[in-house]
Amino acid sequence: MSDDALFAELRAMWREADPVPDTLVDRMIAAVASDGLTQEYALLTLIDDPLSAVRGDADALTLQFSDGSTSILLHVTTTENARRRVDGWVDTAAGEVVLTQGDRSRSTTPAETGRFAFDDVPPGLTSVRLTTVVRGETRTLSTPRFEL
Repeated sequence: MSDDALFAELRAMWREADPVPDTLVDRMIAAVASDGLTQEYALLTLIDDPLSAVRGDADALTLQFSDGSTSILLHVTTTENARRRVDGWVDTAAGEVVLTQGDRSRSTTPAETGRFAFDDVPPGLTSVRLTTVVRGETRTLSTPRFEL
């Protein structure tokens, strides 16, 4: 018996003994298509608040990042020396928040309320990484790079 004939018999046997579920192809396409959605969902969203300039914070920027289960809110203001102050809040118990610009990184631990801050941050491309521990599992939310 040739290999092709043997494989044909094996396929026929498995089709009869254990047929492919009708929804398997659709479920696999959905699984492949949704792979990485968590990272895509964490893309930068700019909160457009018409009242943000009422207090004179015309140079303020509010950014929100989320992966669907954890969110980071950042409020960026320009200081008198043209540097930036980044005030942030997280909605889960966080172990560490790391602000990275190029090869420079700074870290802080949020308060119990989820609040944290970075002072005297130079302008430039920046990213923030949040590390949490939920039920013994370490999770990381990394933002895309954004301009300060």
